Amino acid sequence: MTKIKPILILMICLGCISPTMAQSAASFLKSMDDLMSAPLDKTAVVEMILIDKSGKEKVREAMMQQKGQHKKLYRYTKPEKQVGVATLSLPDDIIWYYMPALNKAIKVTLLSKSQAFTGTDFSYEDMSGSSYSERFTPSVLSSPDPNIIQLELMPKSMKSSYSKIIVYLDKTHSYPLKMEYFDQNKVYFKNATYKYTKKGKYWYAEEVIMTNIKKKHSTKILLTEIQFDQGISDEEFTVENLKTKKE
Repeated sequence: MTKIKPILILMICLGCISPTMAQSAASFLKSMDDLMSAPLDKTAVVEMILIDKSGKEKVREAMMQQKGQHKKLYRYTKPEKQVGVATLSLPDDIIWYYMPALNKAIKVTLLSKSQAFTGTDFSYEDMSGSSYSERFTPSVLSSPDPNIIQLELMPKSMKSSYSKIIVYLDKTHSYPLKMEYFDQNKVYFKNATYKYTKKGKYWYAEEVIMTNIKKKHSTKILLTEIQFDQGISDEEFTVENLKTKKE
């Protein structure tokens, strides 16, 4: 009987397990997406703390409304010079930016989605309503911590400003603990850390810190007064409402 060479056995085994690994990666990422988009709708007070390399802080506050996965509205209430400034995210990665001084809503283009979201360390792409499963292809990486699932996300579109994102997931609950971002030159340049908590049946990120390593600048987002499933109307998420409803 002809002996099967070890290398051939290895190739056969790899061929057998690769589809399973790919399926698992997709399943892990979908679990994260499902957790993050579980509420029918939510409202919260959002505090944004911008911290420069010397430790100096600038504080902003906004009211946030979200319905489903793709409709999200931020309306700034502090500081005074930004009162009424608003951003509206809609399906198909459409984002509108409203400036009361101009009484005009501006559509954010694909090119500008890599730019800072209202001066923070988050980009408009980061604030997109599209799920990670829609935008990235995942693969499982080995993790030294048995309680963490480590995923490598590769963008499906060349329009992404990232070459890849490394995600660290809580294995038990499927929420992200950390994300590491690599620019189009494959340089690791920023990261986000998350603190999740549970209210009722929903998990949510009560604190997110995005740190830009290159700029030595970070933005901390804190969610308070969060409410779920309030029955928010679709009419809240229109450009007309964005332009005319002022605080």
